[in-house]
Amino acid sequence: MTGVSVPVEVAPEIDEQIDEQVDIEPQRPWITLVWNDPINLMSYVTYVFMTYFKYSREKAEQLMRDVHYEGRAVVSAGSREEMERDVSAMHSYGLWATLQKDD
Repeated sequence: MTGVSVPVEVAPEIDEQIDEQVDIEPQRPWITLVWNDPINLMSYVTYVFMTYFKYSREKAEQLMRDVHYEGRAVVSAGSREEMERDVSAMHSYGLWATLQKDD
């Protein structure tokens, strides 16, 4: 073997500071909102909530009252895909529903 030397590269020093104050926000769930409309009867909205979401009559009636008197109610929360499914189901029942990220 001849006297060939292979240069050894040394990694340059990197001055990195790890920011320990990094705020990692947990993934916020999505929500389904049902909005008040002038068409559907309150008894029908209660029926939909009981049928689709399997809510008790008491819970379904409370959500229906929120829709009627407050103008909207959060009826479910979860992943975006789940909320898209719930919104689509509410539309199939003739209710006005939207989804959004929960604040």
